[in-house]
Amino acid sequence: MSKFSGYQFFAKSTGVLTGWKKLAILLLLFMPTLSSAENAYDFGDYVVYYNAFSADSLPPQMASAYGIVRSKYKAVLNISVQKKQTIGRLPEPVNANVEVVAINLVGQVKDLSSRRVVEGKAIYYISEFRISNDELVRFKVSLRPKGEAKPLTFDFQQKFYID
Repeated sequence: MSKFSGYQFFAKSTGVLTGWKKLAILLLLFMPTLSSAENAYDFGDYVVYYNAFSADSLPPQMASAYGIVRSKYKAVLNISVQKKQTIGRLPEPVNANVEVVAINLVGQVKDLSSRRVVEGKAIYYISEFRISNDELVRFKVSLRPKGEAKPLTFDFQQKFYID
């Protein structure tokens, strides 16, 4: 049984995101990549991957399946928390309490509430928020993996452009 069999069952039973091509798009947009070190923070036992992008870059079927509004004036923040395993084993996704504060350069606070999305064994925390052209947004992320007392925190910033 392949690790995608749960996804394939979901896709076939719902008629959403069928085919390997759409699966590849899903993985590229929602799955954090190991090769993108600037989009990851290593906290010892945990690695946190993040990605912020314009919501209009999502294919319509994917946006609909995840309840995301496609708009060039909206962006999506995707966070994944993974617990490191022993050598030779892949990290495992974990549940976490995720809090994000986003502020632009003029001090406007963006309303970000994260929602948990599960796709097979993968766990993501997705937030949507409004953006303007040439807007720099600073994110302050605090998350606490299930069973941990101390939160993991990090900051990053990203500039968004509207065509």
